[in-house]
Amino acid sequence: MPISLSRRGAAEPFHAMDVLAAANRLKTAGHPVVSLAVGQPGDPAPQRVRDAARAALDNGIIGYTDAMGVAPLRSAISRHYGEKYGIDVPETRIAVTTGSSAGFNLAFLAMFDAGDRVATVLPGYPAYRNIMNALGLDVVEIAHEGAGYLTAAQLEAAHREKPLKGVLFASPANPTGAIIPEDELRKLIATAAELGISVISDEIYHGLSYVGPDHTALAIDSDVVVINSFSKYYCMTGWRIGWMVLPERLVRQVECLQQSLYISAPALSQAAAIEAFSVTAELEAVKARYAENRAALMNALPELGFRIEAPLDGAFYAYCDISRHSNDSMDFARRMLNECHVAITPGRDFDPGEGNRTVRLSYAGSNDDIAQAIERLRAWLKS
Repeated sequence: MPISLSRRGAAEPFHAMDVLAAANRLKTAGHPVVSLAVGQPGDPAPQRVRDAARAALDNGIIGYTDAMGVAPLRSAISRHYGEKYGIDVPETRIAVTTGSSAGFNLAFLAMFDAGDRVATVLPGYPAYRNIMNALGLDVVEIAHEGAGYLTAAQLEAAHREKPLKGVLFASPANPTGAIIPEDELRKLIATAAELGISVISDEIYHGLSYVGPDHTALAIDSDVVVINSFSKYYCMTGWRIGWMVLPERLVRQVECLQQSLYISAPALSQAAAIEAFSVTAELEAVKARYAENRAALMNALPELGFRIEAPLDGAFYAYCDISRHSNDSMDFARRMLNECHVAITPGRDFDPGEGNRTVRLSYAGSNDDIAQAIERLRAWLKS
């Protein structure tokens, strides 16, 4: 029987996940691997979140919900915007999604047609590129100029070269951890509005800023599409639960797409996520440990010959130039894992052109993990 293979299905592999699989094989064989490869918290979901899920399992049927999410969760998200950012976001504009990944799918489908040009920053999260390519969008990757974020001038230059339909950016960013300063964010959004470019703001690392308060794009322009998630700050990666804030005219379009593509986000995760906003003290303690790990890496990496490419302002990543040691980050990461049992992510995931000289390290694990990784790397590089 012949099998048809589509061109759009030929996505580039996510090498971070390949590294994780290799690390897991070593662990299974009894090797003490320290993983700094995958961008997920080392902590479980907070206790009250897990208790809420347990109660939902004990007390009710876990079935479909409204396509846009259960009312108590949408209400909790709405209150979150008032309490954290001081802005009014009606729950009618909130869509609960199966993680931020579903949010990106829904946004791209609702906002753009095949062939539309959509800009994003380079280096950047590889799923942006892969999803847009699969949907037939023309991805325009704009290299940052050392600060780690897209500027208004860069956006305008790309649009003048050939008109853009949309732009997607993240702050804090993956893989750099860079944050767009509030004044630069205002310029970027104002420029996009002037040029008729639709904006998607990825805010899944909000809560994880080490240099000041978070600034949501919604406080600047209510027509921005914001995508957020319970995965990172709230330690709920495997629960696959996130949300979107939509302009009014996109709400029904996203709802109809959600009905057909996902029906609804997982009911169990929705019930649990309602409690996520009520455990700030527990989550801030986790963040404090990330801050200690960040400080340790900021001190150690330059000494190890890893040049930090952008300020470690937020998230839990260090993105480094390793050209002092290698011009093949795939081979470098492979040898590191096999020889000293430290897993990191090669930069090819985030920058297909220049990623051969870069790597990403996640510091979302324990203090012991970071200390042990630094000592192993120091000994390995000396040898």
